[in-house]
Amino acid sequence: MIRSFRDFRVYQASYSLALEVHKATRTFPDFEKYELGAQLRRAAVSIPANIAEGYGKRRSTADFKRFIGIALGSCNEVQVYLDMAHDLGYVDQALYQRWEQSYSKLGRQLHSLLDKWKSNI
Repeated sequence: MIRSFRDFRVYQASYSLALEVHKATRTFPDFEKYELGAQLRRAAVSIPANIAEGYGKRRSTADFKRFIGIALGSCNEVQVYLDMAHDLGYVDQALYQRWEQSYSKLGRQLHSLLDKWKSNI
């Protein structure tokens, strides 16, 4: 039973990943902490934040789905920034692969949530 946005596994996973991303961007070169690092952090945090906001507006299926769609867009945005961070040498191959797999899975979960959502959850 879903009683809070925190009960969604997709929220829990996205929140944990956002914390990891936030911590990892601290190791970026100083000029990138405020450029690519900031963009990556904002996109990563946007995912759980939009899940939470959408859940708060769940009485309207359209509103809920709009916020989950925004979360999905942010998930895709994170993947672009991860590609750049990896290609620029700021994220090693092992971490990049783990995050790439995690964010791909997160995207699939968000798609599934969009497809299965019913306003009575």
